[in-house]
Parts: sequence; structure tokens; C-alpha cells
Amino acid sequence: MTAFLDPQYLLLLLLIPVVYLLHWYVTGRKKAQAMEFSHVAFLRSAMGEVKVSRRPRYLFLLSLFALALMVVGFANPMVPLEQTKEGVNVVLVMDISGSMQATDYPPNRLDAAKRSAGVLLRSLDPLDLAGVVTFESGATTAAYLSPDKGRVIEKLNAIAPKEGQTALGDGLLLGIDMASSIPNRQKVVILLSDGVANAGVVSPNEATAYAKENKIQVYTIGLGSESPVVLGYDWFGNAVNAELDEATLSKVASETGGKYFKSVDDRTLREIYSGLNREIVREKEETPIGWVFFLCAFFVLLAEIYFRYGRGRIIP
Repeated sequence: MTAFLDPQYLLLLLLIPVVYLLHWYVTGRKKAQAMEFSHVAFLRSAMGEVKVSRRPRYLFLLSLFALALMVVGFANPMVPLEQTKEGVNVVLVMDISGSMQATDYPPNRLDAAKRSAGVLLRSLDPLDLAGVVTFESGATTAAYLSPDKGRVIEKLNAIAPKEGQTALGDGLLLGIDMASSIPNRQKVVILLSDGVANAGVVSPNEATAYAKENKIQVYTIGLGSESPVVLGYDWFGNAVNAELDEATLSKVASETGGKYFKSVDDRTLREIYSGLNREIVREKEETPIGWVFFLCAFFVLLAEIYFRYGRGRIIP
């Protein structure tokens, strides 16, 4: 949809029909007076009707059209075009808690996640910036925002698993801070977790509110399996299974304008990451196109001059 930065200039378009009517009235009166003075009416009745050239009218209409184009140009029309100039800040927030060492994703969940995340990083646009945040009992930066995707992938591959719990809120908060560190750009956080938030000082709800406040989209990926995955046994010999908190991940995504994806194996995880670049809603910017109208007005005026003084001109 086209918008105008200075729409008040469009009011000048109302003068175009007024000018046309005034021109029509003045030229009509002059012709009538000339015919009355020179008795042309008598001659025309004696010699028959002589066809009157419409060229002057067409030339005048061309001038009015050029004037209308310039008025629209002065109104500074703007059109929303996909933001490609500045790119997007993309921050991967990855769970590296003890449950990510489960082997249902070969060779383990963390290595599978790093491999799939690398597919996403390679698919990003050249002007996009990428960074990585990891979390377990706390959160830390693994790779700062950088246009060098290869360097970020090296940092990603160097991430080692930890034995801690899941500070999901802390990880999301740090990811939001990193995405906001370079302003005036679209900001996206991609959060992956396979567990329930049970550590840290910031709750997922607080981190979600912070993302909304900073207008950051959060895409979430829940990593799990179709069948229960045993992580170990408690003091009483009972199996401790990996738990996935889909409700929290889904809420984080829906409230920030992102999407939630569920992975059940290595193949679906790879498909999710490979398609995420297409899912990112890239920011649109208002681009001025007033110069187009001025250029068109220039060519219309050139045409008017050519038809007036060029071949078949009115004035010899």
C-alpha cells in the first residue's frame, strides 16, 4: 500500500480541473470574439465547416498531466519494500543442559542440534548477522553477532555439553540482549530446548515480556522423541525421563510473533532449521518513489515540447 510523507501537497490536484475549466472558458471566449470581429461565422457558413485541430487541447492536457505528476512527487509517495539493505540480527539460543546428551538423536541431541543449526546459518542472507547463546544452569555467549557465518559455525561446533539444569528464561533474556545490541535492524531469536525450565533467575514469562517490549520475534523448537527417553535413575531406581515443556515454548513463540516447531528425530530437526530462514518475517521499510513521478513528468514535458515545436509543429 502506497503512503505519502507530505500528503498535504495532494490538495493541489484539486486545482487541475479548475485550471482546465478556466482554460476552456478563456479560449472559448477568445474564439467567439475573434469570429464576431472577423465575420468568420459568415465565411464558415458560406464555405462549409472547417475541421478544427484538437492538437492544442491535447498539448494542454499533456501539460496538466505533467503538473499532476509533479504534485504527486512533491507529496513524497512511499511504498513498503522488503528490507534487504540492513539485514536481520539472528541469535540462536541453544539448550546444552545434561538432557542434551541423550542419544536418541545420533550421536546425541546436542551434536544433532549443532549440525542442523549450521544448515540455517549457511542459508542466511549475506547482510544478516548471526550469534549464538547457550544455557544450562546459567546462560553464556558462545558467538557474538557477526556477518561471518563460517566463524559463527566454528564457535557453534566448539560448544560442549554441560551437566547443569535448564535456565531457559536466562538463555532467552541473553539472546534478546544480543539481538538488540545492534539497533535499527530486524531482530530474531531462535530458541531450542528439550526440557523444563528449572533453573536461573529469570522466568520464561519475564523473558517473553522482555522480547515483546523490544519487538523481537522468537521462534522456538521443542526437541524430543515419540517414545520416552531415559536420562538416568533416581535414588530409588526409578527411571528419569527427558521432559519437553511444549506449552511454554509454544506460548513464547505465539506471544512474540514467532512460531513453535516440534522435532521428534534428527530428520525433522534438520527440516525445521533448513526452513527457518523462509519463516523469518523480514521487516519492510518505506521507500520513497517521488523521483519516479518527477522523471515521468520530465518525459511528458519533453513529449509536449516535441509535439508543439517538432515535426508537424503548430508554430512554423
